[in-house]
Amino acid sequence: MDQNLLDPKNPSGPVTVRKLKTWVDRDLCIGAATCVAIAPKTFVLDSDAKAVFLDTTVEDTDETIIDAAKGCPVAAIIIEDEQGNRIFPK
Repeated sequence: MDQNLLDPKNPSGPVTVRKLKTWVDRDLCIGAATCVAIAPKTFVLDSDAKAVFLDTTVEDTDETIIDAAKGCPVAAIIIEDEQGNRIFPK
């Protein structure tokens, strides 16, 4: 993989960007790549066609990252706030 990952040891997270803790449930992820289309600075598919976080994640807004999670057909992207409250999926 050529892209630089935000956390190479935990490519699908959890990662914390600003006040959002986000991760991809690799068992749910089907590689639809909707998240990549919506937030291309945050997500890329790895060699297993699972979404992983790029080191450019901070360049996408919180709203864009949340929209990417909402765009996932299987709700594989989980987002919590800094208190651990689930933002998506509810």
